[in-house]
Amino acid sequence: MTDLVSQSARAQQWFEGLRDRICTAFEEIEHEAGSDAAFEYTRWDRHEEGNADPGGGTRGLMKGKVFEKVGVNVSTVRGNFSPDFAGQVNGASAESPGFTATGISLVAHMANPHVPAVHMNTRFLVTGKAWFGGGADLNPPIPYDEDTAEFHACFRAACAAHNPTYYDRFSKWAEEYFYIPHRGVSRGVGGIFYDHLECDDEPAFERHFHFTRDVGEAFLDVYPRLVRRRMGQGFTPEDKLRQLEWRGRYAEFNLVYDRGTLFGLKTGGNIDAILMSLPPEAVWT
Repeated sequence: MTDLVSQSARAQQWFEGLRDRICTAFEEIEHEAGSDAAFEYTRWDRHEEGNADPGGGTRGLMKGKVFEKVGVNVSTVRGNFSPDFAGQVNGASAESPGFTATGISLVAHMANPHVPAVHMNTRFLVTGKAWFGGGADLNPPIPYDEDTAEFHACFRAACAAHNPTYYDRFSKWAEEYFYIPHRGVSRGVGGIFYDHLECDDEPAFERHFHFTRDVGEAFLDVYPRLVRRRMGQGFTPEDKLRQLEWRGRYAEFNLVYDRGTLFGLKTGGNIDAILMSLPPEAVWT
């Protein structure tokens, strides 16, 4: 148990440090655009009856000239799943519902419809098993092949450094996961998605933790470049309407299908932090 506690603490420290660097990078972009926007951080505490140490997290939120709304959340929570939900989680059951979860979650909705929105999260969960999961996917209202190729190339390189099968497996998983069945469309141009990289022993933990760190580094490397490439590009009212309609699809996915949203709601997470992924404005026609 001591090893799992230490592993969770190391993962938590990494996620919090990544949050700080991402937020700094995003604030720098705002300053380049002549904005003084900055992240506001709101601490929240989780509550669970009979649990003396349920944990909590911090919601970081910025609304600026470039980033119309961007949330970067970190949390570390501990407790017990409800009996009906426990059976849906790897390594948990109604008889063994305990868990610890730590992670970072980010969603950026951009003011300029030519700048792609983005989602990224990485996490470490401990139930009867311990594992890493996460990924990132690009969500442009107006796709550019150049941006899509660069985003995928960065994550392909991160995957290749660890396992030659990772990129093909995880990009396909993202393609299947970030799909809106009732619309028959993907919510974006993909990326990678992975889950259940199990840590049966210390070497497995180190391997999967290293990969998860590289996923975070890949995101921090590529996304600010894409933002700077497009943030000064002119757009029309038709472009803006296209963005708002696309945001409606994004909201539908997150409310109906997203497992992270369900996990947060089922484990007593902070509602505002969980739903920070929703766009500030959207339309349905």
